[in-house]
Amino acid sequence: MVVLMPKKSMNRNANTSFLASFLAKHFILYGLLGLLSGALAWGALNWGMELTNTESFCISCHEMQANVYPEYKKTIHYTNRTGVRATCPDCHVPKQWQHKVIRKIKASNELFHWLRGSIDTPEKFRAKRYQLASHVWKSMRDTDSRECRNCHDNEHMATNKQTTRAEKIHSLGTSWQYTCINCHQGIAHSLPEEFDQEKIWDEIHLRMEQQDIPCHQCHEGLGMPDDDAW
Repeated sequence: MVVLMPKKSMNRNANTSFLASFLAKHFILYGLLGLLSGALAWGALNWGMELTNTESFCISCHEMQANVYPEYKKTIHYTNRTGVRATCPDCHVPKQWQHKVIRKIKASNELFHWLRGSIDTPEKFRAKRYQLASHVWKSMRDTDSRECRNCHDNEHMATNKQTTRAEKIHSLGTSWQYTCINCHQGIAHSLPEEFDQEKIWDEIHLRMEQQDIPCHQCHEGLGMPDDDAW
């Protein structure tokens, strides 16, 4: 007895068989092509990340070159006796891959404002400077000054080679769980006009008073204070 299969079913089986045979013969070829494509895509992504992660790229726009770059050139991070520098991406772009990708995505907002010309004149820049600086400071506080710590490490500081004040403040800052940016806001750029630096020192003095730390430990030459000096 001969069983006749429907024509549609025969065509379907033939197509499936041809596809399976084709894939089996070309599996290695297409696998290699897939790996190559993936490697090229990954390489292109890394190339783009590194291309936009240089000082020359950072100052390629007028806004940065005319405003913050001249300030940075006057600091020890730009030039010093050893020639060891911290460039724009060293301070503003994380080194860890996952954090770097997130930072690059957030940077798209900066590109948007560049297109809008939000700070394309000195007057616009000064008007927004405090807001921009506050955003950076908050980001650094949230990450415990992660980019500062790529170079600076409290545990390996030779505090005995620091000034009396610096040694004391660094010691207190560690015990108070301060992070670098709590005190070093103007380390590479000028501070905004609205920034109240005295407020920072008032907070530090208040905490020192609460802990009964005498003034002479920071202010050399004052001598030992009276009991009611605070």
